[in-house]
Amino acid sequence: MKVGIFADSHDHVDNVRRAVARFNREGCELVLFAGDFVSPIVVPPLRKLNCPAIACFGDNDANKVALEGGMRIIGPIGEPPFGVQLADGTRILIAHEIGDLQSSPRSDFDVAIFAHTHRASIKRDEQGRLYINPGETSGWTYRKPTVVLLETSPLDAVLLSLPEMPEIDPEA
Repeated sequence: MKVGIFADSHDHVDNVRRAVARFNREGCELVLFAGDFVSPIVVPPLRKLNCPAIACFGDNDANKVALEGGMRIIGPIGEPPFGVQLADGTRILIAHEIGDLQSSPRSDFDVAIFAHTHRASIKRDEQGRLYINPGETSGWTYRKPTVVLLETSPLDAVLLSLPEMPEIDPEA
């Protein structure tokens, strides 16, 4: 099963559109968002997904009521951490901050997804479980927006780059 993963969109509508287009091109069957939409302005582009989405709130999501309303036709959104079991049995734990994962009593997962740092990483632990931070979809911090494509059989993930943001001219 192909699963798209992204986070930290921070109101960058164009990069959310680019992420949606990439997930559709890759044939994703589900998309997971690990927090920090920030405002509901980035939810409408998700309607173009060719698959359902599941999202968790981040620490910068201020208008949760509006985000919940916008997500109603796309998929559920909830407070982290929470678990999702895919149709093929893959168990995923989702949070915005890694601390939420570490404090979770759940240890029965195959994939842990977190964000918050805006730094992409894909690592395995000693038990073969994947820990995925998709980096920042916005590109505001590091100018290199990214998303992740997870393949559940065999269990593996790859970091995908979106178009880089132009450098900021400090003298402009």
